[in-house]
Order: sequence, then structure tokens, then C-alpha cells
Amino acid sequence: MVGSTTGDPDKEDHARPVLGGTATHPYPRRCRTGRPLFKTDGVTETRKHMINLDFYIPPDERFSPTKLAEVLTLAVQAVTYFVLPESKALFHGNTNSFRSFDQLKGDLYRKPQQPVVDGQVMDKLKTSVPSHETYKQVSKMVKETPVKFPIPQVIEHEPEAWRTDEEFAREMLAGLNPVVIKRLEVFPPVSRGGKESSITAKHTERQLQGRTVQKALDEKRLYILDHHDYLMPYLRRINTQQGVCVYASRTLLFLKDDGTLKPLVIELSLPGDSDETSRVFLPASQGTDGHLWWLAKAHVSVNDSGYHQLISHWLFTHATVEPFIIATKRQLSAMHPIHKLLEPHFKDNMQINTLARSILLSAGGILETTMFPGKYAMEMSCAIYSEWRFTDQGLPNELVKRGMASKDPRTPSGLFLTVEDYPYAVDGMDVWRAIDGWVQSYCAHFYHSDAAVAADAELQAWWHDVRTVGHGDRQRDPACWLELDTVANLAESLSTLIWIASALHAAVNFGQYGYAGFMPNRPTRCRRFVPLPGSTEMAQLEADPDRFFLDTVPDRFTTTLGLTLIEVLSNHTSDELYLGQRATAAWTDDGEVLQLLDRFRDELRRVEKRVTERNRDLRLKNRKGPAKVPYTLLFPDVGNVGGKEKGITGKGIPNSVSI
Repeated sequence: MVGSTTGDPDKEDHARPVLGGTATHPYPRRCRTGRPLFKTDGVTETRKHMINLDFYIPPDERFSPTKLAEVLTLAVQAVTYFVLPESKALFHGNTNSFRSFDQLKGDLYRKPQQPVVDGQVMDKLKTSVPSHETYKQVSKMVKETPVKFPIPQVIEHEPEAWRTDEEFAREMLAGLNPVVIKRLEVFPPVSRGGKESSITAKHTERQLQGRTVQKALDEKRLYILDHHDYLMPYLRRINTQQGVCVYASRTLLFLKDDGTLKPLVIELSLPGDSDETSRVFLPASQGTDGHLWWLAKAHVSVNDSGYHQLISHWLFTHATVEPFIIATKRQLSAMHPIHKLLEPHFKDNMQINTLARSILLSAGGILETTMFPGKYAMEMSCAIYSEWRFTDQGLPNELVKRGMASKDPRTPSGLFLTVEDYPYAVDGMDVWRAIDGWVQSYCAHFYHSDAAVAADAELQAWWHDVRTVGHGDRQRDPACWLELDTVANLAESLSTLIWIASALHAAVNFGQYGYAGFMPNRPTRCRRFVPLPGSTEMAQLEADPDRFFLDTVPDRFTTTLGLTLIEVLSNHTSDELYLGQRATAAWTDDGEVLQLLDRFRDELRRVEKRVTERNRDLRLKNRKGPAKVPYTLLFPDVGNVGGKEKGITGKGIPNSVSI
């Protein structure tokens, strides 16, 4: 395993730090490819070109030919029919912003004419794919498959609901990034350096239904979406990039009696000459204050979009799982029971990670082009990984850490949720209990005592490899890992790993198109700051708020490129295997283990019934919200054998981080 870079030290504008192996840039390791090193620094592996589908990974970690063809077909269609026309228009100076919301919807979601496949795209594909058969299959599928961006769920039934404060807040509990919101425990919020937020009690107390701030804190009714501390050190550099205008943000919310969240205040901050400067915005629906509140929410969504893609999605699922795969293949024999347990949860992870590093995360790649951190994206993710702990990644511990739950042995889940109607947590705990029950019974079948775990040399070598090599930059934090010396610790560690690879990834990946497919709902960067009173920009905002908003959020090309990416990532492929499924019944001949797996499947089916019932319960307002999008991202879909229902379904928990 090696450290990784997404850059090219031979090109000054593409130089990026090596990730992993240093105190300044800690990161999960990846598979060594054997490529020669750049002469410039002697530590960075060379790359042939940006789009390279033949980076080395072990042959048994590669996509099936069918899956590779399906993914490439989606990518080729999107590039040919959407990205290239926009890039050509941009090159000729035809347009940069959408002129209206109607134009945005019409240009993106109407069914386009089926033009001839772009020859340059296909020529590029031919030199990039590993086999001529794959190229022929993709060529055929591109010509035969209809092309269009479907209407995203968030505007499908209620086209204007995304603008509401209710939907803005609900998506923090049931959207594509429901893993960041925290309970507020100290008011006003305080930075790590001890500086207090500029938010005061006067900003909030009129909105607390007759409570003081302290009483609301005591009743666990105040919450925060905090994108401040980790961003502030990078803002000067980020905002020097052309066309990027980003703030650090704090959003405070109040839990109402009906179980929904009400945004109370947004603080947007910038680094000043000697101290940071902040502006505070309060909810408003009309006039200038309403326009400013709308822009403030957009800036919050930009921050949350960047954190989602870089951290919640890439770092906390894709990148953190890969070292476990490598250690498993190096230290556990294929016949080892833990190898057999984990194998389906590693399917296609290394292949999709390799493609991501080649195309998405590379210097000048799609992520740097579309997301606000730009070339500082991976450097910023290193700082966040420096505080990552594997022990915090299991759902119960993660919810408690964010203050969204407290431990309560009297409840079936062992937790008391501070927000009762928290779809991600409620459905997630059902899935977690199913996974944990399966893993505990599996481990108990093979390990009859704690001593048996401690004495398993292969198992101990595997755990040592994970902690000291794959995640070696986090080995010095004693709270990061459980000791693998008891059956209980083994089961909890394995349940956590399976949760990350399956349910956590499903929750933060497969809702991308449904919510972010409509860019104004989840913009990825801003091109203008919020205007100041009396400025020319303020006059422009007041004259035409919709046009000012569209000139603030990503331009046409960036929007189209980002939409292309999330449309591919949100698709289920035809060979997908879901939680509880196995590629073959011959994976074990142990009849008792097969019975345990049947019980796991049965429990997952019960989870599906409960999810369906909750989505029908009109009292649970966060399940659908104003946009009327039911929460199905943690619907296991165990009956969808072999990916029969493929495409953008917004449901189903694949076994692995496979897309």
C-alpha cells in the first residue's frame, strides 16, 4: 500500500501534496500500481493521462465486463449529449449563466434529439478501455440507449418546494447528507480557538416558541449545521481561485413540537485582516431580507455539498474501506471465515476508487472543476481525516457523538433519538441492528471464546495491517480502534466495517441525483458573495432576484458537468448484489451459517416493511416533506436479485462501495 497523489509535480498548476504517510497530510493508503515515479519528486507515481481506465489493480478486483460497459455507456452519453455542447458554447462565449429557472429546467431535462455519437469521444474511449470487446459493447449500447437527464425527485412533484425553509431543514435529516447535523450544546457556538460566534440570543429567542435559549438547550431543541472551523483555515486560498466566493457557515435550527426543524439563523464568515468578519441572516420570505436569506441558504448548501462529496461520501466510505480490502487479501486466506464474511462487502471498491482518482479527484478533474474547494479539496480532506476514528463510524456511536442520540438500554435500539422523526437514524438503526445481529451470530459460530479471537494469528495479522499500514496515520490515537481481543470487539468492528461499505455509502450516494440533480437545490460553488447594503450588487439583487441567484450559483457548464457525474454515481447497475445477497450459494457448505444468513435476510425484509409503513405515516413529516420525496435510501431491497431494477431508483443497499 502507498500514499496517493491526485497531482502531477511536473506541471506547476497541477502539483498536489502526496496524501498519506506524513503528519501534515494523513490519509488512508491505496493499492500500489507499480507505475514509475515522477523524476521531479521521486515519490509520486506517474500517470499516463487524465482518463485512464487501465490503471493497475488486481484482476479479481475489476468490474465485470457488463458493469464496466454500463458505466462507460452512461459516461459517454452524458459527455456527448450534454457536456460537449455546453463546453463548445462556453468556448464561443455564447452563455455562462442560465437566464431563468424555466430555461434551466428546459435545457437540462427535456428529451434531447439523438445526435450522432461524437467521434472524438469514441476515439478517446478506444484508447482508454482495456479491451476491444468492451469498446464494441459500449459503442452498441450508446447507439441503442435513449438519452436524457430525468427530472430529479426534489422538483418532480412540488417544483417550488426546494425554496422553502422546511425542505432546506428536512434535507439535513433525510437528504443526501444527513450525517453532519449536530445537537447544539453550547450557546453561542464557539470556535476551536475559543472565539465566540456573532450569533446572539436576540437573533433567536423570538423564534423559540416562548423559550429562552437556555431552556431550548436544556430541552435538546437546538441544532447546528456547522461548516465553520474546518473551512476557515482554507478560505483565503479557496477564494483566490477564479470565480469562487465561499464563506464558512453556521446554521442554527429549532426542533418544533411537530418534529420538524425550523432554521433560526445563518452566520456567514470570512477571514479578515486581524480577525474573521461575520454577517448574520434571519429567516424572511419577502423583500430584500427574503432575497438575502435565500442567498445565505445557498451558501450553506454549497458548503454542505462540498463536505458531502469530499468527506461524507469519498473519504468516509470509498477511501476508508480500501485499506481493509488490501489487508484482507494479504493476511486472511480465502478459506478464513472472516474473509468469507467480508468478501461481498469489498466488491468493485478498488476499481471505482481507481477510476475516481483518475477522473474525478485528479488535478483539474471533475471534482476540482465543480466543487468549491478546487485544488485544495484533497488537502482539506487530510485535515478532517486526522481526526477520523474507526470506533466512531458505527451508527450508534456516530449518532451519540453528534448529540443526535443518547444511550438508553430501555429502548429496542439501545438509543434515545433527540429528534424522534430522523429518517436516516430511524431506518439506519433498523439496518444496523440487522447487520450487527448477523455478524454477532456469525462470529459466535466460529469463535467460542475471547481467547479464540486473541489466538487467531491470521486475524491478528489482518487487524495489525489495517491499523499500522492501511490506516497507519491513525494508529497513534488509542481511541481510534478497538483491541481485537474479544468476540464482542470483533463483532462490533466487523459490523462497523460492513455498515460503512453498505448502508452508510447507500445513504450518501444514491440520493445524489434525486436532490442534487436540480442544481439550485444543492449548488456546488458560488460565484458572488452576498451583496452589502447600498452596493451596486444589492440593487441588482432587488431588481431581479432570480437572475442574481442564477449568476451566483454554478454556471451552465459547471452545472452540466456536475450533473453528468452524479447521474452516473446514482445509478444501480444490473449486476449489483444487495445486503443479504451472495453471488453464489456455494460460498459456504456450513448449514448453520446458511440458516443464520436466511435469518438476516428475513430481518432485512422486516426492515423494508417498517420503512414502507413509516413513509405512509402522515404524522412523520420529515419522511417526505414539502418536496414529497419519500425516504427510501436505507430500504434494503433484498428482493431485487441481481439488480433487476437498475438505474436511478433512490433505494437499495448494495453490499459494497461499488459505484
